[in-house]
Amino acid sequence: MAEDECFLADLVAEGLREQAMAVDVAYDGAAAWERLSVNEYDVLVLDRDLPHMHGDEICRELAQRGETVRILMLTASGAVHERVTGLNLGADDYLAKPFAFDELVARIRALGRRAGPPLPPVLERAGITLDTARRQAVRDGRFLPLSRKEYAVLEVLMQARGMVVSTEELLERAWDEHTDPFTTVVKVTMSKLRAKLGDPPVIVTVPGSGYRL
Repeated sequence: MAEDECFLADLVAEGLREQAMAVDVAYDGAAAWERLSVNEYDVLVLDRDLPHMHGDEICRELAQRGETVRILMLTASGAVHERVTGLNLGADDYLAKPFAFDELVARIRALGRRAGPPLPPVLERAGITLDTARRQAVRDGRFLPLSRKEYAVLEVLMQARGMVVSTEELLERAWDEHTDPFTTVVKVTMSKLRAKLGDPPVIVTVPGSGYRL
């Protein structure tokens, strides 16, 4: 998220993390461009009036480079000509401030579905059913009371369809850039997730590579 109103940026980022989204925050255009140059994102929430590098310039550069990140542009003006200008620059969606947080979440999720292969409404594997709309998990008819990070890790593993997922990929997709790459948070979360999934075990540790379901 690129937003120069620090309080708003931090508040929204925390809310999005509670929705099991991995979120990075930049408070000016230059910092946002630096992150975009080194990281891959599904969705960019971009304030239009950023200092140091204007949101319009970021949007234009991303479009010219053919980047696949989906852009949700934020602005204090909801005028039609402002929306048209933003969309013509390459933005995929447009939201005027002040906005309802629930609408922001819905728009981000909609753009996220367009950023990659469509995510089925229900994922099933090894007796586990994941309802991606309700964000609920069930194993053999038993509801799983997962935390948002446990759910995010399980979703990544189920999307992999039996392929190995590295610790680095889990950190990138379920946490954010401020997470220490040497942290044990993945191991701890995996341990809690395994306990809630119960027996027989379905998550396999592949030494030196990661985990698979």
